[in-house]
Amino acid sequence: MRKYYGEIGLIITAVVWGSGFVATAISLENYTAYQSMAIRFLVASIFLLVIYYKKLKYINKKVLFNGIILGTILYTAFALQTVGLIYTTPSKNAFLTAVNVVIVPIILFIFYKRQLDRYEIIGAFLAVFGIGLLSLQFSGVINLGDFLSFLCAIGFAFHIIYTAKFVKNNDAILLTLVQLMTAAVIGFIILVFKNEVMMTYEPKPFFSVIYLGLFSTCLAYVLQTSAQKLLSETKAAIILSTEALWGMIFSIIILHEIITFRMMVGAVLIFSAILVAEVKQNLFRFRLERR
Repeated sequence: MRKYYGEIGLIITAVVWGSGFVATAISLENYTAYQSMAIRFLVASIFLLVIYYKKLKYINKKVLFNGIILGTILYTAFALQTVGLIYTTPSKNAFLTAVNVVIVPIILFIFYKRQLDRYEIIGAFLAVFGIGLLSLQFSGVINLGDFLSFLCAIGFAFHIIYTAKFVKNNDAILLTLVQLMTAAVIGFIILVFKNEVMMTYEPKPFFSVIYLGLFSTCLAYVLQTSAQKLLSETKAAIILSTEALWGMIFSIIILHEIITFRMMVGAVLIFSAILVAEVKQNLFRFRLERR
Protein backbone atom coordinates (compact mmCIF):
# COMPACT_ATOMS: atom_id res chain seq x y z
CA MET A 1 0.00 0.00 0.00
CA ARG A 2 2.82 2.37 0.88
CA LYS A 3 4.23 2.26 -2.65
CA TYR A 4 0.98 3.76 -3.92
CA TYR A 5 1.05 6.81 -1.61
CA GLY A 6 2.12 9.07 -4.47
CA GLU A 7 -0.70 7.92 -6.75
CA ILE A 8 -3.29 8.19 -3.95
CA GLY A 9 -2.10 11.71 -3.05
CA LEU A 10 -2.39 12.94 -6.64
CA ILE A 11 -5.78 11.30 -7.19
CA ILE A 12 -7.10 13.10 -4.11
CA THR A 13 -5.57 16.32 -5.49
CA ALA A 14 -7.34 15.80 -8.83
CA VAL A 15 -10.67 15.09 -7.06
CA VAL A 16 -10.35 18.27 -5.00
CA TRP A 17 -9.43 20.31 -8.07
CA GLY A 18 -12.40 18.82 -9.89
CA SER A 19 -14.73 20.03 -7.13
CA GLY A 20 -13.05 23.43 -7.46
CA PHE A 21 -14.71 24.01 -10.86
CA VAL A 22 -18.08 24.33 -9.13
CA ALA A 23 -16.68 26.44 -6.26
CA THR A 24 -14.92 28.76 -8.73
CA ALA A 25 -18.12 29.28 -10.71
CA ILE A 26 -19.96 30.27 -7.51
CA SER A 27 -17.15 32.54 -6.26
CA LEU A 28 -17.11 34.47 -9.55
CA GLU A 29 -20.70 35.55 -8.89
CA ASN A 30 -19.30 38.13 -6.47
CA TYR A 31 -15.54 38.39 -7.03
CA THR A 32 -13.42 39.06 -10.08
CA ALA A 33 -11.07 36.28 -11.19
CA TYR A 34 -8.06 38.19 -9.82
CA GLN A 35 -9.79 38.77 -6.46
CA SER A 36 -10.67 35.09 -6.27
CA MET A 37 -7.05 34.08 -6.97
CA ALA A 38 -5.61 36.51 -4.43
CA ILE A 39 -8.03 35.41 -1.69
CA ARG A 40 -7.56 31.69 -2.28
CA PHE A 41 -3.76 31.97 -2.11
CA LEU A 42 -3.94 34.18 1.00
CA VAL A 43 -6.34 31.80 2.79
CA ALA A 44 -4.17 28.81 1.88
CA SER A 45 -1.00 30.56 3.10
CA ILE A 46 -2.53 31.61 6.42
CA PHE A 47 -4.01 28.17 7.09
CA LEU A 48 -0.76 26.38 6.29
CA LEU A 49 1.21 28.89 8.36
CA VAL A 50 -1.05 28.38 11.40
CA ILE A 51 -0.62 24.59 11.24
CA TYR A 52 3.10 24.43 10.47
CA TYR A 53 4.45 27.67 12.00
CA LYS A 54 7.03 25.65 13.98
CA LYS A 55 8.67 24.63 10.71
CA LEU A 56 9.53 28.25 9.90
CA LYS A 57 12.80 27.94 11.83
CA TYR A 58 13.98 25.46 9.21
CA ILE A 59 13.49 27.82 6.25
CA ASN A 60 16.72 28.55 4.42
CA LYS A 61 17.76 30.46 1.30
CA LYS A 62 17.34 27.40 -0.90
CA VAL A 63 13.74 26.80 0.18
CA LEU A 64 12.95 30.50 -0.22
CA PHE A 65 14.49 30.70 -3.69
CA ASN A 66 12.86 27.50 -4.94
CA GLY A 67 9.50 28.36 -3.38
CA ILE A 68 9.49 31.84 -4.93
CA ILE A 69 10.19 30.34 -8.36
CA LEU A 70 7.32 27.85 -7.96
CA GLY A 71 4.95 30.53 -6.63
CA THR A 72 5.74 32.85 -9.53
CA ILE A 73 5.21 30.07 -12.10
CA LEU A 74 1.99 29.01 -10.37
CA TYR A 75 0.45 32.50 -10.31
CA THR A 76 1.53 33.19 -13.90
CA ALA A 77 -0.12 29.96 -15.09
CA PHE A 78 -3.33 30.80 -13.21
CA ALA A 79 -3.33 34.35 -14.60
CA LEU A 80 -2.84 33.14 -18.19
CA GLN A 81 -5.69 30.69 -17.70
CA THR A 82 -7.92 33.42 -16.27
CA VAL A 83 -7.21 35.99 -18.99
CA GLY A 84 -7.48 33.30 -21.65
CA LEU A 85 -10.97 32.46 -20.41
CA ILE A 86 -12.07 36.02 -21.26
CA TYR A 87 -11.39 35.44 -24.97
CA THR A 88 -12.26 31.76 -25.43
CA THR A 89 -14.84 29.23 -24.30
CA PRO A 90 -14.55 27.45 -20.92
CA SER A 91 -14.40 24.06 -22.67
CA LYS A 92 -11.47 25.06 -24.90
CA ASN A 93 -9.75 26.73 -21.95
CA ALA A 94 -10.04 23.54 -19.88
CA PHE A 95 -8.87 21.34 -22.75
CA LEU A 96 -5.86 23.49 -23.71
CA THR A 97 -4.84 23.77 -20.04
CA ALA A 98 -4.91 19.98 -19.75
CA VAL A 99 -2.56 19.66 -22.72
CA ASN A 100 0.25 20.10 -20.15
CA VAL A 101 0.07 16.31 -19.75
CA VAL A 102 1.74 16.00 -23.16
CA ILE A 103 3.96 19.07 -22.78
CA VAL A 104 5.67 17.69 -19.65
CA PRO A 105 7.52 14.78 -21.34
CA ILE A 106 8.35 16.99 -24.35
CA ILE A 107 10.01 19.60 -22.10
CA LEU A 108 11.86 16.87 -20.22
CA PHE A 109 13.16 15.48 -23.52
CA ILE A 110 14.18 18.82 -25.07
CA PHE A 111 15.69 20.60 -22.07
CA TYR A 112 16.79 17.74 -19.83
CA LYS A 113 17.52 15.00 -22.38
CA ARG A 114 15.17 12.68 -20.47
CA GLN A 115 14.37 9.53 -22.44
CA LEU A 116 10.71 9.35 -23.44
CA ASP A 117 8.82 6.51 -21.76
CA ARG A 118 6.53 4.95 -24.36
CA TYR A 119 3.91 3.84 -21.84
CA GLU A 120 3.70 7.30 -20.27
CA ILE A 121 3.57 8.95 -23.70
CA ILE A 122 0.70 6.66 -24.76
CA GLY A 123 -1.02 7.42 -21.45
CA ALA A 124 -0.50 11.15 -21.94
CA PHE A 125 -2.12 11.15 -25.39
CA LEU A 126 -4.99 8.98 -24.18
CA ALA A 127 -5.58 11.49 -21.38
CA VAL A 128 -5.59 14.41 -23.84
CA PHE A 129 -8.08 12.66 -26.15
CA GLY A 130 -10.26 11.79 -23.18
CA ILE A 131 -10.24 15.36 -21.87
CA GLY A 132 -11.02 16.61 -25.36
CA LEU A 133 -14.13 14.41 -25.50
CA LEU A 134 -15.15 15.54 -22.01
CA SER A 135 -14.82 19.27 -22.50
CA LEU A 136 -14.02 20.43 -26.03
CA GLN A 137 -16.65 21.95 -28.26
CA PHE A 138 -15.25 21.58 -31.78
CA SER A 139 -15.64 25.11 -33.14
CA GLY A 140 -12.43 25.05 -35.18
CA VAL A 141 -11.70 28.74 -34.42
CA ILE A 142 -8.38 29.67 -32.80
CA ASN A 143 -8.08 33.05 -31.07
CA LEU A 144 -6.05 34.97 -28.47
CA GLY A 145 -7.75 33.13 -25.64
CA ASP A 146 -6.69 29.78 -27.07
CA PHE A 147 -3.09 30.98 -27.34
CA LEU A 148 -3.07 32.24 -23.73
CA SER A 149 -4.64 28.97 -22.56
CA PHE A 150 -1.88 27.05 -24.34
CA LEU A 151 0.76 29.24 -22.63
CA CYS A 152 -1.01 28.45 -19.36
CA ALA A 153 -0.56 24.72 -20.11
CA ILE A 154 3.18 25.31 -20.61
CA GLY A 155 3.24 27.16 -17.28
CA PHE A 156 1.56 24.29 -15.41
CA ALA A 157 3.89 21.81 -17.15
CA PHE A 158 6.94 23.71 -15.85
CA HIS A 159 5.31 23.87 -12.41
CA ILE A 160 5.00 20.07 -12.33
CA ILE A 161 8.60 19.64 -13.53
CA TYR A 162 10.13 22.12 -11.10
CA THR A 163 8.02 20.82 -8.20
CA ALA A 164 9.53 17.36 -8.79
CA LYS A 165 13.01 18.89 -9.07
CA PHE A 166 12.84 21.11 -5.97
CA VAL A 167 11.00 18.75 -3.61
CA LYS A 168 13.82 16.19 -3.80
CA ASN A 169 16.07 18.34 -1.60
CA ASN A 170 13.54 20.49 0.25
CA ASP A 171 10.84 20.00 2.86
CA ALA A 172 7.52 19.62 0.99
CA ILE A 173 5.52 21.66 3.51
CA LEU A 174 7.96 24.58 3.58
CA LEU A 175 8.25 24.54 -0.20
CA THR A 176 4.45 24.65 -0.52
CA LEU A 177 4.14 27.41 2.09
CA VAL A 178 6.69 29.68 0.38
CA GLN A 179 5.16 29.19 -3.07
CA LEU A 180 1.62 29.90 -1.86
CA MET A 181 2.75 33.01 0.03
CA THR A 182 4.59 34.17 -3.09
CA ALA A 183 1.45 33.68 -5.20
CA ALA A 184 -0.63 35.56 -2.58
CA VAL A 185 1.77 38.53 -2.56
CA ILE A 186 1.79 38.69 -6.37
CA GLY A 187 -2.00 38.37 -6.34
CA PHE A 188 -2.53 41.39 -4.08
CA ILE A 189 0.05 43.46 -5.97
CA ILE A 190 -2.00 42.78 -9.13
CA LEU A 191 -5.19 43.82 -7.29
CA VAL A 192 -3.59 47.15 -6.35
CA PHE A 193 -2.59 47.83 -9.98
CA LYS A 194 -6.06 46.82 -11.21
CA ASN A 195 -7.76 48.83 -8.45
CA GLU A 196 -9.73 45.79 -7.27
CA VAL A 197 -8.70 45.79 -3.61
CA MET A 198 -12.18 46.76 -2.35
CA MET A 199 -14.46 43.73 -2.09
CA THR A 200 -18.04 43.18 -0.98
CA TYR A 201 -19.27 40.28 1.16
CA GLU A 202 -21.88 37.74 0.07
CA PRO A 203 -22.03 34.45 2.06
CA LYS A 204 -22.26 31.93 -0.79
CA PRO A 205 -19.41 33.29 -2.98
CA PHE A 206 -17.33 34.06 0.13
CA PHE A 207 -17.48 30.50 1.47
CA SER A 208 -16.82 29.17 -2.01
CA VAL A 209 -13.57 31.08 -2.27
CA ILE A 210 -12.66 29.97 1.28
CA TYR A 211 -13.22 26.39 0.10
CA LEU A 212 -10.89 27.07 -2.84
CA GLY A 213 -8.26 28.36 -0.45
CA LEU A 214 -8.47 25.54 2.11
CA PHE A 215 -8.98 22.57 -0.17
CA SER A 216 -8.25 23.36 -3.84
CA THR A 217 -5.12 25.30 -2.90
CA CYS A 218 -3.77 24.46 0.58
CA LEU A 219 -4.61 20.75 0.74
CA ALA A 220 -4.16 20.12 -2.98
CA TYR A 221 -0.70 21.67 -3.31
CA VAL A 222 0.57 20.05 -0.12
CA LEU A 223 -0.52 16.69 -1.51
CA GLN A 224 0.88 17.41 -4.99
CA THR A 225 4.27 18.56 -3.69
CA SER A 226 4.58 15.62 -1.29
CA ALA A 227 3.41 13.05 -3.85
CA GLN A 228 5.83 14.23 -6.51
CA LYS A 229 8.70 12.95 -4.40
CA LEU A 230 7.50 9.47 -5.30
CA LEU A 231 6.44 9.70 -8.96
CA SER A 232 7.81 10.68 -12.35
CA GLU A 233 6.75 14.04 -13.75
CA THR A 234 4.81 12.53 -16.67
CA LYS A 235 2.89 10.08 -14.49
CA ALA A 236 2.07 12.93 -12.11
CA ALA A 237 0.74 14.99 -15.03
CA ILE A 238 -1.41 12.08 -16.25
CA ILE A 239 -3.00 11.53 -12.83
CA LEU A 240 -3.55 15.27 -12.29
CA SER A 241 -5.24 15.47 -15.69
CA THR A 242 -8.18 13.52 -14.22
CA GLU A 243 -9.17 16.87 -12.71
CA ALA A 244 -11.35 17.31 -15.83
CA LEU A 245 -13.07 13.98 -15.19
CA TRP A 246 -13.82 14.79 -11.57
CA GLY A 247 -14.97 18.26 -12.59
CA MET A 248 -17.51 16.59 -14.90
CA ILE A 249 -18.67 14.26 -12.12
CA PHE A 250 -19.18 17.11 -9.64
CA SER A 251 -20.97 19.17 -12.31
CA ILE A 252 -23.37 16.26 -12.88
CA ILE A 253 -23.98 15.79 -9.13
CA ILE A 254 -24.17 19.43 -8.02
CA LEU A 255 -25.08 21.41 -11.14
CA HIS A 256 -27.18 18.60 -12.69
CA GLU A 257 -25.26 18.63 -15.98
CA ILE A 258 -26.50 16.01 -18.44
CA ILE A 259 -24.03 13.20 -19.20
CA THR A 260 -23.55 12.23 -22.85
CA PHE A 261 -22.10 9.20 -24.62
CA ARG A 262 -19.09 11.28 -25.70
CA MET A 263 -18.41 12.22 -22.06
CA MET A 264 -18.53 8.55 -21.05
CA VAL A 265 -16.00 7.63 -23.76
CA GLY A 266 -13.78 10.47 -22.57
CA ALA A 267 -13.95 9.18 -19.00
CA VAL A 268 -12.96 5.67 -20.15
CA LEU A 269 -9.96 7.07 -22.07
CA ILE A 270 -8.76 9.03 -19.03
CA PHE A 271 -8.95 5.97 -16.79
CA SER A 272 -7.17 3.98 -19.51
CA ALA A 273 -4.38 6.57 -19.54
CA ILE A 274 -3.72 6.00 -15.84
CA LEU A 275 -3.80 2.23 -16.27
CA VAL A 276 -1.32 2.35 -19.17
CA ALA A 277 1.10 4.58 -17.26
CA GLU A 278 0.73 2.52 -14.07
CA VAL A 279 0.75 -1.01 -15.48
CA LYS A 280 4.11 -0.58 -17.26
CA GLN A 281 6.03 -1.37 -14.06
CA ASN A 282 4.06 -4.56 -13.43
CA LEU A 283 4.41 -5.53 -17.11
CA PHE A 284 8.17 -5.03 -16.97
CA ARG A 285 8.38 -7.05 -13.75
CA PHE A 286 6.26 -9.84 -15.34
CA ARG A 287 8.63 -10.06 -18.33
CA LEU A 288 11.64 -10.35 -16.02
CA GLU A 289 9.99 -13.13 -14.02
CA ARG A 290 9.26 -15.11 -17.18
CA ARG A 291 12.92 -15.09 -18.23
